[in-house]
Amino acid sequence: MRLNQLADNKGATKDRMRVGRGIGSGKGKTSGAGQKGQKSRSGVAIKGFEGGQMSIYRRLPKRGFKNIFSKNFAVANIGRVQAAFDAGKLDPKATINAAALQEAGVVGKVVDGVRLLAKGELKTKATFEVAGASKTAIEAVEKAGGKVTLLAQSPAASE
Repeated sequence: MRLNQLADNKGATKDRMRVGRGIGSGKGKTSGAGQKGQKSRSGVAIKGFEGGQMSIYRRLPKRGFKNIFSKNFAVANIGRVQAAFDAGKLDPKATINAAALQEAGVVGKVVDGVRLLAKGELKTKATFEVAGASKTAIEAVEKAGGKVTLLAQSPAASE
């Protein structure tokens, strides 16, 4: 079989409905939008609109607090890091930073940096360069003969 011989199964795909192509097509004239009114016209964006009544998200009380300066750290447990060392995905002689952890698959998307946590056990000596680390994680790394360097966080809107 060749690439040019590949095809979907019969009935797997369906042609889109072409609207506004005459009365005989079944979707002519108003193209399925009905008669008149805001929703029959183009450019309609009325999500959450309740016809002039105060919308439910304005009627209901708001609770809690959203800290706009909070940081979103990717979490790296030392057990996962040790597993990456054992699998050969990470080089313990090199400095372990966010990019290396992401490339090894230890952490996913890195937004504000990586925080090292102490779940698991670390047996390999390694140097870490991370945005944050728990006290127990730092102790565990130093116990294995390694070192943790915390990256300086830029002060968020200190003016």
